[in-house]
Amino acid sequence: MRILTLLMVMTLSIPVIAAPLEYNLSAEKVALNTWFIEGKTEDFSFENGGNIVNTAFIVTNEGVVVLDTGVSRRYGEALHSLIRSITDKPIKLVVNTHQHPDHFLGNQAFDRAVIASLEHTRDQIRQNGDAFAENMYRLVGDWMRGTEVVVPEKVIEPGMMEMGGHRLEWIELTGHSGSDLVLYDHTTGVLFPFDMVFYQRALTTPHTPGLNQWRSEIQQLRQIPFRIMLPGHGPKVTDHRALDQMSDYLSWLDETLKSSAEAGMSMTEVMALPIPSRFGSVALRQAEFERSVVHLYPEYEVAVFDH
Repeated sequence: MRILTLLMVMTLSIPVIAAPLEYNLSAEKVALNTWFIEGKTEDFSFENGGNIVNTAFIVTNEGVVVLDTGVSRRYGEALHSLIRSITDKPIKLVVNTHQHPDHFLGNQAFDRAVIASLEHTRDQIRQNGDAFAENMYRLVGDWMRGTEVVVPEKVIEPGMMEMGGHRLEWIELTGHSGSDLVLYDHTTGVLFPFDMVFYQRALTTPHTPGLNQWRSEIQQLRQIPFRIMLPGHGPKVTDHRALDQMSDYLSWLDETLKSSAEAGMSMTEVMALPIPSRFGSVALRQAEFERSVVHLYPEYEVAVFDH
């Protein structure tokens, strides 16, 4: 009995060592010189460290183009190490595609002089970045330790860019966040729509200028003759299925909010409406639908009142 008691005391006295906070990122080569890091189709949590975003990089003959830097300094450092495990070429350009925190809070891991975005995105990050970072600290805790906002120093102008044997076309859209960069690599046929396209993960709407605007820009993306599409969230595709899902969901959401406002329904009643079964494979559909009601429904009510 004394031995058992002693073992119990010894066990209880051993300090609990927390598991290290490691992203363990891995990259898939999806086309010539093109690498894709796929995040989880989940919401932000301590368990996933905020690793819910897709990032990517292109290893050109001149150097590396990094497409988004992730949710934290720790993520950015993991991404930087992953790139270095694949190539020793210099990192020539680091792009922040829009203002949402999972796309730019890893900037500290890279040389500030090569970080770029659209001009309006840079203004948005400067204005909203600290608030985004504080919110991420609340959501994922210690994963954010040491993370500070780094505003892009360079501006990307829409149009063609030749870099290291790749012909890159930068396209400026607005549907998701008011300032959304899309990249089409004419050399490989890879389309990077970033968060203009969510696939198998419900889209987010806190900064959209309007669902119809977003939907019309999805139609614009259909005109691009891509071979592979890498959405901002969700798996890669080689056809239009992600665009089809986006168009369908945006149309359903717009019509639901419009008809509900015309019927005089309360926000709580709208949130309780069923989501069509065809969206059954879309992660976070209920949670994001409810958030979209909060974000958007007041404007639909005002539109009905103004009529």
